[in-house]
Amino acid sequence: MPLFLGRAPAAAFIPFLSVLGAVTALGLGTSWAKQALFPAVGAQGTTALRVGLSALLLLLIWRPWRRPLEAGDWRSVLLYGSTLGLMNLSFYMALRTIPFGLAVAIEFAGPLTVAVLSSRRALDFVWVALAAAGLSLLLPVGLGGSALDPVGVLWALAAATCWGLYIVFGKRLGHLHAGQSVALGLSVAALVVLPVGVWHAGTALLSPGVLLAGLGVAAISSAIPISLEMVALKRLPKQAFGIMISMEPAVAALLALVLLGERLSFSQWLAIGLVMGASVGCAAGTRRRPVAAQGVAA
Repeated sequence: MPLFLGRAPAAAFIPFLSVLGAVTALGLGTSWAKQALFPAVGAQGTTALRVGLSALLLLLIWRPWRRPLEAGDWRSVLLYGSTLGLMNLSFYMALRTIPFGLAVAIEFAGPLTVAVLSSRRALDFVWVALAAAGLSLLLPVGLGGSALDPVGVLWALAAATCWGLYIVFGKRLGHLHAGQSVALGLSVAALVVLPVGVWHAGTALLSPGVLLAGLGVAAISSAIPISLEMVALKRLPKQAFGIMISMEPAVAALLALVLLGERLSFSQWLAIGLVMGASVGCAAGTRRRPVAAQGVAA
């Protein structure tokens, strides 16, 4: 049955355009951060600005204090927010030395692992093999003889681990309004990364130009993608959303090529394609089993 059967033709494009907009906004914001903020305050300071200002924006938008939490929910919020903060910090640390698109591809190992571990289908091991083949072309010890910086790859793998944990802990908050859980989670994330950013960048974080750029990055990288994701999730089955979000590594690589001049080799593009194929395969198989929603990375 067609995904959008019975809907007006224009409305049928809203979910796709929402996901594409979310992925593109994240790529634009991250590229801008790497170009404008990394030289001024480093990856640590950039993370502090992005997460801290994103938390402020979402607190103002969603005002999560209007809905009281149960006592048990606070522990889940703390775990969810902590892994979100560490995921952002690890990802930005990886971007110091490896291309944006490849960092996203490596990071996708996190949600892929969660999806496979929650599955009982033999077919999912095919997607594991596909993802492993892609990663083998990227890792420094891989089949592709990758020239990627090993430290950058380790940071990307750390981000992948945090993304997987973020999904696991986020599922525990599934009964809460999405805006409330994300706003509270980002607030906890800010408390985790702000000390690191302040320690690294100090008073440079308070420069008007840096703050203005940080506010723009926060809006484009967090507030806009999260809002667009929520629009898409209201109109799409979860497996369709997962398939669409799988285009993120390719979009990131294309934006990095245009905006940052990051050129990839054929084997690196092939690796991105293999990881995307594995993600699409896992997402397509979620129709009759529990889904760990991926969301937009970092």
